[in-house]
Amino acid sequence: MHRILFVCHGNICRSPMAEFVLKELVRRAGLAEAFVIDSQACRTDEIGSDTHPGTQRVLRAHGIPFMPRQARQIRRDDYAQWDYIIGMDAENMRDLRRLFPEDSAGKLHLLLEFAGEQRDVADPWYTGRFEQTYTDVLRGCEGLLAALHDQM
Repeated sequence: MHRILFVCHGNICRSPMAEFVLKELVRRAGLAEAFVIDSQACRTDEIGSDTHPGTQRVLRAHGIPFMPRQARQIRRDDYAQWDYIIGMDAENMRDLRRLFPEDSAGKLHLLLEFAGEQRDVADPWYTGRFEQTYTDVLRGCEGLLAALHDQM
């Protein structure tokens, strides 16, 4: 069983996008039973909010199913529950390293590492470029799934 947690600033744009994209990729691959996938926020700005309408729009456009949800904040005790805790940008990674300073199990990763890149997934809350965010999220999730599939 692979337990994957995606994290972004507010848990309304990028991390739920990654959550729903990876859920759909593993479903299409016939591997849904081998994964637990969720998302949370580093910050409290949007706690309780549903997925951003721009994220919903791009997911619909690409045939990615999603459900109503509420943004939640990651907590120190979440570390033990997940195999991978994946941030979207350098700020998220700083927040995660403050929360989990030891990362003894090597669980903290930047999403685009799995696509062979060391760069951020830009926050569409600020850029308005939800389609570009989707492209980056899809690349990262495809790379993550390929890496995990090789371990199965």
